[in-house]
Amino acid sequence: MAALLCLPLVSVAASLLQPSSPSWADTAATVMPRYVFNSILLGVIVGIGVSVVGTVCAWLVVMYRFAGRPILEVLLALPLAMPAYVMAYALAHTLQYSGPVQSELREAFGWGPQDYWFPNVRSVPGAAMMLIFTLYPYVYLLARASFIEQSVCALEVGRSLGRGPVRLFWDVALPLARPAILAGAGLAVMETLADYGTVDYLGVQTFTTGIYRAYFSLGDAVAAAQLASALVGLVAFVAIALRVFGGRSLPRQATARYRPLPTISLGFGGSLVAIAICLLPPVLGFAAPVTILISLAVDGSDVFDAQLLTHAINSFGLALGASSLAVLIALGFAYARRITRSRLAALAASLATFNYAVPGSVIAIGLIVPFAWADARLAALFGDERFLLLSGSIAGLVFLYIARFFAAAHGAARTSLARVTYSMDWAARSLGATPLRAVMRVHLPVMGPSLLTGVLIVFLDVMKELPGTLILRPFNFDTLAIATYHLASDERISELAAPALAIVAAGLLPLAVMMHAIARGRAGSPSDEQD
Repeated sequence: MAALLCLPLVSVAASLLQPSSPSWADTAATVMPRYVFNSILLGVIVGIGVSVVGTVCAWLVVMYRFAGRPILEVLLALPLAMPAYVMAYALAHTLQYSGPVQSELREAFGWGPQDYWFPNVRSVPGAAMMLIFTLYPYVYLLARASFIEQSVCALEVGRSLGRGPVRLFWDVALPLARPAILAGAGLAVMETLADYGTVDYLGVQTFTTGIYRAYFSLGDAVAAAQLASALVGLVAFVAIALRVFGGRSLPRQATARYRPLPTISLGFGGSLVAIAICLLPPVLGFAAPVTILISLAVDGSDVFDAQLLTHAINSFGLALGASSLAVLIALGFAYARRITRSRLAALAASLATFNYAVPGSVIAIGLIVPFAWADARLAALFGDERFLLLSGSIAGLVFLYIARFFAAAHGAARTSLARVTYSMDWAARSLGATPLRAVMRVHLPVMGPSLLTGVLIVFLDVMKELPGTLILRPFNFDTLAIATYHLASDERISELAAPALAIVAAGLLPLAVMMHAIARGRAGSPSDEQD
């Protein structure tokens, strides 16, 4: 199974051995430098932006007491439910030259086209803004957990040496939280490199837009695979840099007894500043796009039609099926590793999870050739040239989703199985329970919540997945993400409001589980105290 999940990367790597096509030579000579420059620039801006926004907000809600802090620390996670391309559709429509904001400004002040300056949202900085305010929760959640788990002793030593709040943050807390911050920033950068919907709509040429141009416009699968190989190389560079510069994990509490973090009460002015800083990211990354989409949906006509229901059924069916299968397969890997305790099982699991760092477009391109080869063999076996089991099929899409998001499912499976101790197994066997009965009566009740969380996380990822679905989907089969993309491409913005809101609404369910955990794990809360 691990070999099958690694098949896309092997296929993409094999494309480097094939002779270059004329379209590849033309791409390398003309637009390749632009792809490289824009992709790197976008990744750098997003990496810095999410690090600053996520870290500052996490530090404020952990270390300071001000009005509304418990609510804000939960609201800061809301943009996880907002796909960046949906935010781009909503805000670009509102902020572009023909949008309502600039139109109202020109009408109010009598300005002409050359009489004022307004930021160009259809640019690299505009795309970076969309990605920063939808991806910063990766850093926020990890940095928040890191600050909560930091050793109180280290902070107290810093204060005893005369460090004020700013110096304490800069000299003590920030270096200790560096691994968590870099991990979150790395995830955001990889999501940025994998993004297609945002950069395509805003007219920013990156590797992902180049892959689609080579495959759909030029009809050259080899050139697309070679571009995908270059993108994999860039992703691998980011992953290696994170390992090198990530550092070691932070020190924990030095004593067995829980000691809540010392917090600082802010005055009226400081509270206003802290509220404004913590409120801006969720407003821009969630509230503003949702408000715009709701307004468009209300103003539009016939947006809730039969096609929307069909797209929703397609999306929910794919997401539920792929997430359930991914968790079941991941559970098999976890049990194999637990039972055999072999390095081979651990290595297989590690290889299978590497795809999470690879863009969906790369995995889809890597599956085209193996799927075509397998379908050709099956067609010859059954004597029907029209036999297509994998290429352009639901089965192919499900395999894509499992390969792409297997890491999330495997993490949930390993975490849940780790809660089942060997003493539980021994107790069940001593009571005469068979292995199957022990799994049903002991393991599953303990593992259930974590497994459900894994299903919900993969479900959310599949609902939002756009690039891979565009390449491998069957003909005349659209999901909510595909329908939103096509409507945005046709500039039918009012019509895309309903499917876009449906995607966001679907993302709120797993996010609600996460937000409940955030609320329970609040710094200094009584539920966290240990005797």
